Amino acid sequence: MKKVLAVLLASAMTLGLVACGGAQQSSGTAAAPASEGGLIKVGIINNDPNESGYRTANVADLKAKFTKENGYDAQFAYSLKNDEQIQAAQGFIQDEVDYLLLSAADTAGWDSVLQDAQAAGVKVILFDRTIDADPSLYEASIVSDMAKEGQTAVDWLAGQNLSEYNVIHIQGVMGSAAQQGRSGALDAKVAAESNWNIVVQQTAEWNAEKAQQIVQSVIDAGTPFNVIYAENDDMAKGAVAALDAAGISHGVGKDVIIMGFDCNKWALEELLAQNWNYDGQCNPFQASYIDDIIKKLENGETPEKTIIMDEKGFDATTITQDDVDNYGI
Repeated sequence: MKKVLAVLLASAMTLGLVACGGAQQSSGTAAAPASEGGLIKVGIINNDPNESGYRTANVADLKAKFTKENGYDAQFAYSLKNDEQIQAAQGFIQDEVDYLLLSAADTAGWDSVLQDAQAAGVKVILFDRTIDADPSLYEASIVSDMAKEGQTAVDWLAGQNLSEYNVIHIQGVMGSAAQQGRSGALDAKVAAESNWNIVVQQTAEWNAEKAQQIVQSVIDAGTPFNVIYAENDDMAKGAVAALDAAGISHGVGKDVIIMGFDCNKWALEELLAQNWNYDGQCNPFQASYIDDIIKKLENGETPEKTIIMDEKGFDATTITQDDVDNYGI
């Protein structure tokens, strides 16, 4: 009997506290989140912050937005490996986060853990990269159109009207949405055009040093090339280092066309100096979009399912200092 009375008393106290909380919230504009302490609990899974300048900017943007001052209790996990990211996601689900924010290392393999998240009442929002999963398993996706990035770059390259294209293709982490999108357009063009050739196609995993080694190996082999298509700025930088060491000219009107992606400020400055030829934008500033989606979900609204970031491609012959200042990351 004492145990029953104690349970009833505890229940009554809990209801009283909820009622007080509800009365205090009535003067606000939105209901407080379910998380302890009034903070929305988020688990953020991202790629390694040192992966590239783009990723460094992306991580900094997320850290600046998802703070206690902005109403969030945020935990972060970083990896370039899908299995490690999935393990982190499982940990966040067990930790009962309200939202799981995901930039996947690989497009495949996410169905099971996202089903677990849904069963646990954890809402999933994708950012930066898409995944191969049923859209019902996530609330929204804020992404770059990687296929469009690749197509824009390849269309620009085709517009250079070279008699022959001998391309060193330096790929990012294989299986990532960025690699698939940026590789896909080039692969299709090479398959369709007899004067487009891939000299070497190899991953440098977003790393400048690995890219330098790839280009150096081509130079050492004596294989002719006139285009370097690097799937991020850091790898383009590494490729250029190999060219400089070998005394091979590059940039506007020179021996080798240099192409990168991400629009780091230093990379756009290379375009402005005409040392590089092209840089494709990949917008890293997604935190405000995610914050807006979470606010809509907390208010019972249905957000737009897919938000595509607006992105550009920059040509060394037309880029301006204002472009560098406004779009450099």
